[in-house]
Amino acid sequence: MSHKKLLVAMSGGVDSSVAVRLLLEAGYDCAGATFLTSRSAEAVSAANDAQRVASELGIEHMTLDLTDEFRRDVIEYFVRTYEEGGTPNPCVMCNRKIKFGLLADYALSHGFDGIATGHYARLSADEGGVKLYCAEDMHKDQTYVLSHVPEKSLAICHFPLGGLTKARIRSLAAEYGISVAEKKESQDICFIPGGDYVRFITEFRGKEPQRGRFIDRDGKILGENRGALCYTIGQSRGLGIALGRKVFVTDKNAVTGEVTLGESSELMKTTVTASELNLIGCDSLEESRFEVKIRYAHRAALASVKYMGGGRVEIKFDEPQRAPARGQLAVLYTEDSHGRRAVGGAVID
Repeated sequence: MSHKKLLVAMSGGVDSSVAVRLLLEAGYDCAGATFLTSRSAEAVSAANDAQRVASELGIEHMTLDLTDEFRRDVIEYFVRTYEEGGTPNPCVMCNRKIKFGLLADYALSHGFDGIATGHYARLSADEGGVKLYCAEDMHKDQTYVLSHVPEKSLAICHFPLGGLTKARIRSLAAEYGISVAEKKESQDICFIPGGDYVRFITEFRGKEPQRGRFIDRDGKILGENRGALCYTIGQSRGLGIALGRKVFVTDKNAVTGEVTLGESSELMKTTVTASELNLIGCDSLEESRFEVKIRYAHRAALASVKYMGGGRVEIKFDEPQRAPARGQLAVLYTEDSHGRRAVGGAVID
């Protein structure tokens, strides 16, 4: 993967800024690209930060207005998944469609040999193709949200931060005199500052969620809910219902609007199925045993994985796992001589 001319995704933050500097030091010819995914003040400010850093580093910078594409491929997906009773992961979809989809297409059609980002992950290539490995800093590792990126996009990509810790990145930014060295990271979904996704969906659709009923696992009516999309699997706070005991959202039905409440034990699942399997560095699932993560912050657990055809897998965990949610990714991990590797990801049914 020896590319000379790279288009680097620059968010205006410290990670992508240091990534550019490291690539320049390694001898690559770089240009920066920032996506406008909205025309908000925050988005414009981030693009301006990226432009300033590019100027400091002496590279060309371009701002690509992808607001329409982002609305179509990420926001519509996000809203629709909630409306259908699932739990979306917009970062996964943004990586697949925007950062490693449209950016890769743009780069190759404009004379670049590859792309680069500030993600915390590592890549290795051999005769079997490109393989995706966890970052040295496991607290920052982003292979979960990269596991649905097509292998052909990863094959032209560089992750210069994969072998560094976040603390080292901050130190390098200060050492290089990068103006965003102390810029704080946002923990929110980029298009929902503050994280109130229900309000966002309500405003996006221009209508209030359809109210429904709370029920227990036997179908007994417990009360009225604000709309199935207002709740997530495993939620126990903010339910707006007092039953004299702590209860959790264990299921949702987008058609009837019913939200099932139950005990914590009812969230534990041993078997899940998942679809749209995206494999990286292999053509088929030759192994049957993997460590599997069912959400970004989940601790991977041992499981037997069976390929069912048509991009579907059945995952049987050795120990029950808490609150697998439809729409999230199940990501398969294994170990080899290069370290911990993400073999691919599939969307939980």
